Amino acid sequence: MKKILIIYTGGTIGMIQDPITERLLPFNFDRLLDEIPELNKFKCQLDTFSFKNPVDSSNINPDIWISLAEILEKNYKIYDGFVILHGTDTMAYTASALSFMLSGLNKPVILTGSQLPIGMVRTDGKENLITAIEIAGSYQGDIAIVNEVAVYFENELHRGNRTLKMNAAHFNAFGSPNYSDLAKSGIYIHYNHHALLPFKKGELKVNNKFNQNVAILKTFTGMLPSYYESIINIKGLKGLIIETFGSGNAPDDQKFDKAVKKASANGILMVNITQCIQGFVEQGRYQTSEKFNTYGVVSGLDLTTEAAMVKLMMVLAMDGSLDKMKEVFLEDWAGELTLSSPYYKPE
Repeated sequence: MKKILIIYTGGTIGMIQDPITERLLPFNFDRLLDEIPELNKFKCQLDTFSFKNPVDSSNINPDIWISLAEILEKNYKIYDGFVILHGTDTMAYTASALSFMLSGLNKPVILTGSQLPIGMVRTDGKENLITAIEIAGSYQGDIAIVNEVAVYFENELHRGNRTLKMNAAHFNAFGSPNYSDLAKSGIYIHYNHHALLPFKKGELKVNNKFNQNVAILKTFTGMLPSYYESIINIKGLKGLIIETFGSGNAPDDQKFDKAVKKASANGILMVNITQCIQGFVEQGRYQTSEKFNTYGVVSGLDLTTEAAMVKLMMVLAMDGSLDKMKEVFLEDWAGELTLSSPYYKPE
């Protein structure tokens, strides 16, 4: 019998509606089977763990990622799979973080949640939770079908560090525009085995060090020097995500170029990420992106902003030389990068 641990961090899925006042109240996850009797039909053992003080996903931070990783590490040999119930707003950040933190993972860690509270009649939370549990307990012999951190939402399973929240108004809230779905659920769950990470033997190792001295500079038409200089000159800044236009382009502006050059000279690790939902950064394809090659900005290729930011925090915590950190950043840690892309040109 498979054993699944359901971990509740907080979020919309953990609310029920008071029948008298109709107000939304926190749900006691110790009574999960009482509220969702369908779970009794699973031929597996379901245990629950709830954060003492559930967290709105907007308040998620690296300390909570570390707490989650410690819970997973502590229970790793006891359970066959894990389901993490999480608010949707920052689920992609947490999924990215766990995918990078859990080195040697060979069991399913499935994040899910809902757009409507689990206590409401039209909630999407029940289906999301039920299917996430089924995926977490799906094995072929002694090997789990999913050996990675993934996000399940509205009939689709996505790689955690490839996932974006794309819709705040509909049930199909998430997608992975630069990577195939890992699975689709209908009457049956159809796994895309070619897209899944392969099983790797070894022990789980947790990397829980982060350097949060990072920032995001989003380029836009008409941006003033006072805007980008204020970000680049943040005291103690160590890493910077530059969200650029199209395939990695930014305005030809002497003051902007000077600020980027200065940041590079000061040892700030900068990563170029496209603002487009889908596609790659191709530094040097246009004149307006060649400057980034000149100033040592790392091409983020097809990384999501969420994955790039978490990875940047972790690389900076390694305290290596700037060149070494750039090299490590461009390594594919957990399937987050498409290194076979024609736009990837290792030095």
